[in-house]
Amino acid sequence: MERTGAAAYGTWKSPITSDLIVSETIGLGQIVLDGEDVYWQEMRPSEGGRYVVVRQTPDGTVEDVNPPPFNARTRVHEYGGGGYTVYRGALFFSNYTDQRLYRIDSGREPRPVTPELPLRYADLSVDGTRNRVLCVCEDHTEPGPPKNTIAAVDPETGEVVHLVAGNDFYASPRLSPDGSRLAWLTWNHPDMPWDGTELWTAPVDETGRLGDPERVAGGPTESIFQPEWGPDGSLYFISDRSGWWNIHRRVNGETTPVLKMEADFGLPQWVFGLSTYQPISSDRLIGSFTREGIWRLARIDATTGEMENLRIPYTDVAYIRVLKDHVYFLGASHAEPRSVVRLDLMKHRIQVLKRAFENTIDPGYLSAPEPAAFPTTGDQIAHGFFYRPKNKAFEPPEGEKPPLLVFSHGGPTAASSAAFNLMIQYWTSRGIAVLDVNYGGSTGYGREYRERLRGNWGVVDVDDCTNGARFLVNRGDVDGDRLAIRGGSAGGYTTLAVLTFRDLFKAGASYFGVSDPEALAKETHKFESRYLDGLIGPYPERRDLYIERAPIHSAHRLSCPVIFLQGLEDEIVPANQAEKMVEILKEKGIPVAYLAFEGEQHGFRRSENIKRALDAEFFFYARIFGYTPADSIEPVPIANL
Repeated sequence: MERTGAAAYGTWKSPITSDLIVSETIGLGQIVLDGEDVYWQEMRPSEGGRYVVVRQTPDGTVEDVNPPPFNARTRVHEYGGGGYTVYRGALFFSNYTDQRLYRIDSGREPRPVTPELPLRYADLSVDGTRNRVLCVCEDHTEPGPPKNTIAAVDPETGEVVHLVAGNDFYASPRLSPDGSRLAWLTWNHPDMPWDGTELWTAPVDETGRLGDPERVAGGPTESIFQPEWGPDGSLYFISDRSGWWNIHRRVNGETTPVLKMEADFGLPQWVFGLSTYQPISSDRLIGSFTREGIWRLARIDATTGEMENLRIPYTDVAYIRVLKDHVYFLGASHAEPRSVVRLDLMKHRIQVLKRAFENTIDPGYLSAPEPAAFPTTGDQIAHGFFYRPKNKAFEPPEGEKPPLLVFSHGGPTAASSAAFNLMIQYWTSRGIAVLDVNYGGSTGYGREYRERLRGNWGVVDVDDCTNGARFLVNRGDVDGDRLAIRGGSAGGYTTLAVLTFRDLFKAGASYFGVSDPEALAKETHKFESRYLDGLIGPYPERRDLYIERAPIHSAHRLSCPVIFLQGLEDEIVPANQAEKMVEILKEKGIPVAYLAFEGEQHGFRRSENIKRALDAEFFFYARIFGYTPADSIEPVPIANL
């Protein structure tokens, strides 16, 4: 397409459509190796968000392993992860519909392993010596909060034996190569796993019983991530005791850091089964780490701490697995979608096994992220990625500055990355600038940066999103009269708090966002039921802070248009929070739109709903800011407009 001349920002026609996003894009997840076969997980919006385990054999054959309607997704902690494993060709997975464990052997139909009980299973691995599946088990048998344990499941009888119990949460059961010791993580309320966790080990006898456990590391102010056994029986783990999530090694009862870096090798454990490194010999590791939002891959000498950066064309790296001289991982960059990648360490050659979508988009429509560090409250510096509008077919009228859409990520303990994101390119290719903010509390910048949000949710994140937008306005990059902010879940809370307690933005979009933190503290599931103790304060002792920072209780201060997008089966942020906010805005006479989606939970997975929500948000801003989209979009009812 040739440049057609001047056209106002927001009116540019783009090949990056919502139809393209939902029809071509899949979610890629956990990688598992079994012999010479590689497995990965795909979330397919076109199949109603079904999770499919895919296998590639050495001859290049690719096939789905779990047939429809089986959905390999666990609901432990509600966020899941680690919902499948493979051992000698047998797939074990948690089926979403009934949460039972199933087994699939080559050429056979799925068969249930566990009985029909209100139990959930995650973080699966196989103890081949004792013919059992090790896992985290979440027991919903009795009223009240579920009980979490480390358990072993007999795949023949379905018997569940609880090996470790008594604490609020468990993760990462990992058996040593010789089967003689088990390692695991545990933590208790009110901590979240990025606040304080403990690493324990215990001997395992021939029958599978555990001996006396030993605490190896961790505590209330130390977060441990991903214990792994080396082939020589040494125990590796990631700890932030130095202020950064760095790799440590325990040999003969002595623990030492493998290396000391102002970089994070760890991640917030919202889901199970995460992997950022793997031992490949008695003294070598392959690991990934992040600095200021950019991930890198390295070969590390565990004895000397020497590190060799591996040259790869990716800025986001996840789910590392190693087989002989090949490293498998999920990789992405600003121009390359998330992909299942195989790196040949000997030949330094990369092979892409699967892309989230086949990127045939002309680079002339793709905006590259620019790392942005900007001043914020308290003489601090906050971070983000700035994307300028880009569309090779159009240029703006002389003197016009683009609207800005600020992205506020969820979590809030999470992070935005520089990885290719079609959602961002959807906006920038239509003439809307984007600032993807890693506000204080985000991961990847060390524990001190993460701790900025402690007791300050609704303050620090709000200031950083506001100051980031103001920074770009003052720098002359964007139009200060056309500022919008969007976010989902916790990012939705930050969005609503910014719109309620600050006057800079002119519009916003809340995707299943929290408008009432008090309701979240009282109604949400076990995993997050004490999360707000650290983010705001203990409840109900500091109920005053919950009321003070709740957009729903200060909605009289909100004076700009908002669109709410909500799943009606959301267990984490119930729909009534959005609905109350909508009614308040209607009564105030402020333009407001509300789209509710049947069958959706916390995060939209169905293609038709993802499409409708994205286009509706664009339509909403177009009406508010007065530009005409080039696309034909189904109108959205907007009250008070």
